[in-house]
Amino acid sequence: MSDHVDQPLEAAHPFDIKGCRERIVAENGGYEVVHRSPGLELGVYVLVAPEPDRQQPHEDDEVYVVLEGGGTLEIEGTSVELRKGQAVFVPAGAEHRFVGYEQLSVLVIFEKKPSS
Repeated sequence: MSDHVDQPLEAAHPFDIKGCRERIVAENGGYEVVHRSPGLELGVYVLVAPEPDRQQPHEDDEVYVVLEGGGTLEIEGTSVELRKGQAVFVPAGAEHRFVGYEQLSVLVIFEKKPSS
């Protein structure tokens, strides 16, 4: 059986980010992966107050793109105010969490490192 990396990647297929966000909002928050391929993961993360952000540091670099709402991302003791249309980079291993939001929806882009 060949490794999945040797198989051609599916190209040019749409990701229903809006529909995914609406589903998660209806469920009162959560995370859903919309695409996964070698080296990349895209997901939609929705936080609804008063539920706290319980993230732990990730093994991979990531970027958050704010789709709806706004709030503050605390990264290693630094606070970054974010609103719709803005993005922020979080390096692998950094302590981080969202605070000060009522409802926040973000597109999460992970650079997935190859497995050893």
